[in-house]
Amino acid sequence: MRDIARDKDSAWQVFLIFLRLGCTSFGGPIAHLGYFRQAFVTRRQWLDEVAYAELVALCQLLPGPTSSQVGMALGLGRAGGWGLLAAWLGFTLPSALLLILFALGLAHYPGLADSAAVHGLKVFAVAVVAQAVWSMGRSLCPDTPRRLLALVVAGLALWLPGSAGQLLGLGLAALVGRLVLAPTATPPALGLQTGISRRLGVVALLLFLLPLLLLPAWSNLAEGVYRAGALVFGGGHVVLPLLQAVVVPNGLVSDGQVMAGYGLAQAVPGPLFTFASYLGALVPSALPAWLNGLLWTLLIFLPGALVLLAALPFWQTLRQNPGWQRALTGLNAGVVGLLLAALYDPVWTEAIRGPLDVALAALALALLLRTRWSPVLIALLVVLVVSLLNF
Repeated sequence: MRDIARDKDSAWQVFLIFLRLGCTSFGGPIAHLGYFRQAFVTRRQWLDEVAYAELVALCQLLPGPTSSQVGMALGLGRAGGWGLLAAWLGFTLPSALLLILFALGLAHYPGLADSAAVHGLKVFAVAVVAQAVWSMGRSLCPDTPRRLLALVVAGLALWLPGSAGQLLGLGLAALVGRLVLAPTATPPALGLQTGISRRLGVVALLLFLLPLLLLPAWSNLAEGVYRAGALVFGGGHVVLPLLQAVVVPNGLVSDGQVMAGYGLAQAVPGPLFTFASYLGALVPSALPAWLNGLLWTLLIFLPGALVLLAALPFWQTLRQNPGWQRALTGLNAGVVGLLLAALYDPVWTEAIRGPLDVALAALALALLLRTRWSPVLIALLVVLVVSLLNF
């Protein structure tokens, strides 16, 4: 097996490679993993198919942004700690800056949030979230018990809005999984050598947990953003309901502004977690809007990086623990339930105004499911049609 750590690059080289990917990787987390495979397995041969599959399996089991965590691990193995930082910066900055600029535009031109173009982005977001519910439901809820568990979690999230309902739903899902559900198949052993010791892994785990205990003492918003990054299982789409619960109930951001930003996040390259960059630049803050957007970017990605560093040296033991596997099976069903609840409120309730919106959302969903069209083209099509109908 060709090992990721054999030939080293400088952190600057890693940054440039991931910056190119950050500017061109459209299509969401699953598509990103395909881009990474082409860039690092096929073209550059940093590692082989088996090692790459093992790395993806590990990151899919951890909370956080799966594709970004895969990129961080690749950078870590190629250029050490600076390589991890370089890979994250390169892949994240393009979409973060684009979404911050969009938020600044909304702040200076409030009428933009009610424009036909932004409404088109909201309608497109309905199709995107529906696609995520469909695809994740098929893979994570293949049987009746898990489908029922997802429905229960969705009901809790709708009955008890905000982070309380989400946390209760995820906790219930993990408990039911631990006690009732069968464990998933044990993933393969991780064949990558990233140089992380168990001692460093324990330090990373403590750093991962510490903000959850200390952040509420000085900033409920910061704690909410960090908590959202720490609780995302199942892909970047789950960050929508978690962050919506942070900024909407207290009136800092409207549901319309949330959906406008989320729709745009689907149409730019890079990770969906940069949706937090947009919200950070939009909420009132003592910091300049652009700086607060960058701060929220750091906060949303930090827990995923720390839990990756914590898991790498303990992966062999963790992967074989039946209790963890059963709890994770329940959690995966729970995140489908959270997405299902978000599909109704706020996604559907905010975006759909009549039969034409329903038809456009259905058309966009069909194109996402049945064609290989770029999400950018589909988003532009929906925006164009909505703009023409409102001309």
